[in-house]
Amino acid sequence: MFAKNANTLFQDVIKTYHIANTVEQAFINNYDKHTHLIEHLLYRKCWIDTVQWHYEDDIRDPQINPVEALSLKRKIDASNQDRTNMVEYIDSYFLEKYKHITALPDAKINSESPAWAIDRLSILALKIYHMNEEVERSDASEAHIKACQEKLDILLEQQIDLSKAIDDLLYDIEHGRKYMKVYKQMKMYNDNELNPVLRSQK
Repeated sequence: MFAKNANTLFQDVIKTYHIANTVEQAFINNYDKHTHLIEHLLYRKCWIDTVQWHYEDDIRDPQINPVEALSLKRKIDASNQDRTNMVEYIDSYFLEKYKHITALPDAKINSESPAWAIDRLSILALKIYHMNEEVERSDASEAHIKACQEKLDILLEQQIDLSKAIDDLLYDIEHGRKYMKVYKQMKMYNDNELNPVLRSQK
């Protein structure tokens, strides 16, 4: 049930973004963090992913001005950091939610936290949206549309499987069958003390 609601929310974010369809548009969160915290976090997370999706498109322009490319690379770096931060906020939500659960003696830890699985679900929603755009292109060849439809079918199947896996993971955590830990990403390249290039500029 959680994943179904997340998928619906992600679709809403992506459709809302594409009304203006520009990375420069103002971000407005449809959910109040005090009354709908997880929805607030998911909305923000997917918005970051959607903006970065279009950054990644733009920077691959072979005719891009080098100065513009460098500026865009900085924006992608900042977006990646925001994305990581949001994942950790979402995991903090689940840690708080399940802090009173006592893990069973034979409980196991999952290979990834709930939020990193949700991160993949958000990216998958973007892939589905844009692959569907390719399927609906009126100027594309029949072969292109057919190939994209086949890819879209696979993406939709992946969404079903990943959604079930996320719901199963949350169910297992809630019932003590699995437990979660959150290891901070500890990214070094953005840290003034850990990145030797940045440290040398101080």
